[in-house]
Amino acid sequence: MPSLAVIGAGISGLICARTLQDYGLSVTVFEKSRGVGGRMSTRRTDEALHFDHGAQYFTARDARFRGYVNAWQHDGVVAAWLGRIMVLQNGVVIDQKEGTDRFVAVPGMNAICQHMATDLQIEYQTKVAPPRRLRGRWLLASEDGTDWGAYDMVIISAPAPQTAQLLRNVPELAGQADRVEMSGCWAVMLALEESLALPFDAAFIHQSPLSWIARNNSKPNRSPEPETWIMHASPEWSETNLERSAEQVEADLLAEFWRSIGTQPQAIKYIKAHRWRFALPTSPLESRCLFDTSLLIGACGDWCGGPRVEGAFLSGAAAASRVLNLLRPTRVDDSSAT
Repeated sequence: MPSLAVIGAGISGLICARTLQDYGLSVTVFEKSRGVGGRMSTRRTDEALHFDHGAQYFTARDARFRGYVNAWQHDGVVAAWLGRIMVLQNGVVIDQKEGTDRFVAVPGMNAICQHMATDLQIEYQTKVAPPRRLRGRWLLASEDGTDWGAYDMVIISAPAPQTAQLLRNVPELAGQADRVEMSGCWAVMLALEESLALPFDAAFIHQSPLSWIARNNSKPNRSPEPETWIMHASPEWSETNLERSAEQVEADLLAEFWRSIGTQPQAIKYIKAHRWRFALPTSPLESRCLFDTSLLIGACGDWCGGPRVEGAFLSGAAAASRVLNLLRPTRVDDSSAT
């Protein structure tokens, strides 16, 4: 069977890799970080604190994605989040968000990606240079010069600006990725000495530099103490302040946190800001994925077809389908296979 390289180990890249390996393809995943997950990340600190500082939860509207969510629940890596979610404005609750089934991975948001990564060959801390075409195959090397050999196909699952750079030898696809704009997001992780005892677990914030706050402990299978919170700044505030220091962002958003919940400042156990430079596609493509059937290279991610966790998953699944439509293989675990 053909060999395939997947660049990026977020949920879109992993469902693509997982699907294709299950059909017998030889798949290698390249990830520049130390672990899987991308923006579905869980930060673990030296103080034994855990924070979901990227994706906060996900919904499941598509039938295929719902099927996977049900299976993940059965496998114990996903649970419903029954948090009390409000809308706040100037320290006052103005609305309550009800009627939406929200899910989280357990015990942290990266658990789904870890689950999908089982038995996949993943090269961590490997920043891949733009693939080069030679004699009908794609040559891959990391930016430090390490040669990773030749592959029949390549799927790139990185944020749109990074994908455009990696596709510079495929101008038509690079141009499509380059048209997608993505906004940054500052996230702040906060642990408190004592509980705030607020009447909500998370809130969308209006008329504020903050757009979202959530009590991480309110999610299932999280440690109950100390009380931990995640803050996400709005896209507008994040873009304006993207190049400021983490310390400046921590100070500003902490002050806004107290103002938004209408509480006097309390004793802090831990605070840390994290910058997501490419957090949210503001102009996603209508296509679910990109794929060149003659050059056998493509791309997927939440910037294709729609944002959020579900959109990223469906994009990766669509990229896998494009490959399978060319090859027509049989699943290796298919009982009808001979």
